[in-house]
Amino acid sequence: MTHIFNPQSYGKLLAEYQPKIITTEEENEQAIALALNLEHRPNLTPEEEMLLELLVTLIEKFEETNYPIPKGTPNSMLMHLMDAANITPEVLAEIVGSLEVALQIVNGDRTINQSEAEALANYFHVDISLFT
Repeated sequence: MTHIFNPQSYGKLLAEYQPKIITTEEENEQAIALALNLEHRPNLTPEEEMLLELLVTLIEKFEETNYPIPKGTPNSMLMHLMDAANITPEVLAEIVGSLEVALQIVNGDRTINQSEAEALANYFHVDISLFT
């Protein structure tokens, strides 16, 4: 059975929960609790789904502003990928062409050049922009 969105029902939900821009940690926790409550309900109505989507948007905006994720450097991205794949500097040397270059990159004494970035992107199956 297809449920049709009912503006009156949605209006009642909005009046009951009064979602708004989140400005404090307490408001964020309340929004998260409500979102989790909705998320775990079986058979949400279209209006509840819309409210959940609104809450998630408000939570994401608050958290992006208050808990920004720092952009990684090419070196930190490489270190993460090497760690995740258990890649040693010796294996890295096969990718970049020499052990000396691999050790310089790992130790942060050298930046990754364009050809090394291409080789790393191909090896790890990631976008080259991670290394440039």
